[in-house]
Amino acid sequence: MNNREIAVVVNNANKGVSAIETIDAIKNAGFKNVFIQWYNSNWNPTQEEQLKYIREKGLNVIFAHLGYKRINDLWIENEDGDILVDTYKNDIRTCKDNDIPMVIMHLTSKNSAQRCNKIGLERVRRIVDYANSLNIKVAFENTKIKGYLDYVIENISNDNVGICFDSGHYHAFFDDELDFDKFKNRIFAVHLHDNDKSGDLHLIPFDGTLNWKKVIKNLKESNYNGPITLELCYRYEYLKMGIENFYKKGYEVGKKLKEMFENE
Repeated sequence: MNNREIAVVVNNANKGVSAIETIDAIKNAGFKNVFIQWYNSNWNPTQEEQLKYIREKGLNVIFAHLGYKRINDLWIENEDGDILVDTYKNDIRTCKDNDIPMVIMHLTSKNSAQRCNKIGLERVRRIVDYANSLNIKVAFENTKIKGYLDYVIENISNDNVGICFDSGHYHAFFDDELDFDKFKNRIFAVHLHDNDKSGDLHLIPFDGTLNWKKVIKNLKESNYNGPITLELCYRYEYLKMGIENFYKKGYEVGKKLKEMFENE
């Protein structure tokens, strides 16, 4: 795969359309690469059926975004935290069996969590060591709470561990602040989308208030060399344009971002 190809999420939160309709629209818009949500949720079609259809359409799966239900238990000394480790190891094994080379994970969910600690770090270490044994990369997102990503990256030096830069979280929850120097050469993946700082809206880039020139500059200086990966959601005003035009617009914006990476 060309490193600067354009990818998009198969988003199960799209309004009024099935995952199959989403995949068809993605394919029709010109995308060749997608990432899949592997949340172990009660979806119809299931995540396994979605993956099968994605492959039938000739689309390449660049990574799986693993679920984050009860992820805060990772940092609490209880049985649920240990069960989480086994759940993630099982998901990683499934990704390996399906030739998916990387997984994206959260370290927290919602607005508060137990303070990062050695219990959680040891659990994360068990997960990423297992992934490393299968030659799977793990990229942790910058989510709503500061500190966890830094803590993990500072304390785990595995070559298969990096970060997934989420531009929407960076804008809405971090006020456009992230120590890119700290994560230089460790950005394995990106989730590119926009908002107006009112929340995590998952808008098409340039439909919000994010400074895309600054984002691309920071990513380039951090030596990010992967795909232009969009994490878009079909809802709000986009419903007026229809699902096909939504992804066509997304693909065109992806090409614009690609040009900025090449020319800025």
